[in-house]
Amino acid sequence: MNLNNVSLVMTAGLVSQLPGKVNPRYPQIALCGRSNVGKSSLINKLLNRKSLARVSSEPGKTITINYYEVDKALYLVDLPGYGYAKRSFSERNKWKALIDKYFSLDSNILYLQLVDLKAGITKNDEEMISFLAESGLPFAVVCTKTDKLNKTNRNANLEAIKANPLIPEDVEIIPFSSQTGEGRDDVWKIINEYCDAVKEYFREQDAAGTTEE
Repeated sequence: MNLNNVSLVMTAGLVSQLPGKVNPRYPQIALCGRSNVGKSSLINKLLNRKSLARVSSEPGKTITINYYEVDKALYLVDLPGYGYAKRSFSERNKWKALIDKYFSLDSNILYLQLVDLKAGITKNDEEMISFLAESGLPFAVVCTKTDKLNKTNRNANLEAIKANPLIPEDVEIIPFSSQTGEGRDDVWKIINEYCDAVKEYFREQDAAGTTEE
């Protein structure tokens, strides 16, 4: 995959700006997590860029869904962070409306649930993980900011997340650092496996003549 062929193709701050439908052959990799968990940093590291995705200086400031097209093969979708206490009531309602609409889209989506390894799984994280698991949506857990902890605390916090009963046993849990690059290859492995599965599905549908666009 050519990571030089990447662009921000869509930004939606209102429900009306979300696409009713995108090409189903383009898998979407959606990043969800609390504000300041490191979604933009993860995108930049995955794509070997320094500032393609803007890292906000103020957590929770931006409430938009950003679509990054990668080599005309997939979308990386940066969902707005949740759990920022200083947001106004109207901003929280705007966030909820956007997220509810996104989750209702009929698309091929793999969710990367980001969790701050230092902070552990918050109540808001638990709510999102429960929703993903109960809805049967494909997801993996990416534990960010591993470089912020010493080895002992890193391992202890990682084991606590792995032992969380809300996370199904078959869900992969990946330690990740945008500073050191730890976990980058593992995240790409999951993304590529999902994209390959989507491609195989459409190959089978095309062969059977039953593809619906």
